Amino acid sequence: MTTTTIDLFTSALHFHPDGDVRAVERQMTSSSSGAWQIASFHVETNADVHADHWEMHPEAEEAVCCLTGGIRLNFRPDVPGGTEDMVQLPPGAAVIVPRGRWHRLELDAPSDLMSITLRHGTRLEERTETH
Repeated sequence: MTTTTIDLFTSALHFHPDGDVRAVERQMTSSSSGAWQIASFHVETNADVHADHWEMHPEAEEAVCCLTGGIRLNFRPDVPGGTEDMVQLPPGAAVIVPRGRWHRLELDAPSDLMSITLRHGTRLEERTETH
């Protein structure tokens, strides 16, 4: 058996329903692989976390984990003109984003993050002031 070290800042891990785990190219948009993806990121600016876009995963919840630094996870208002809900994550904290809930990140400091979700059907929408 050959054991290989995987750099989680350049690759992702896919956990397949049949029990296989594979290192793959990190893909942040929709995937039809049927696998759960675990991906880690070092981020320096809000542009690194697409703070100007909403993201939504229709097929599964997402665990967003702050390993170092600090982030704010914002949830899009349920009604037009409403206010965003925000959860602040210090190092070592995580939040579970409900399935189908639009969300976006903003940084409090350069951070190391981990995302765990089923990416199938993932959608991005540009943030506008009307949401």
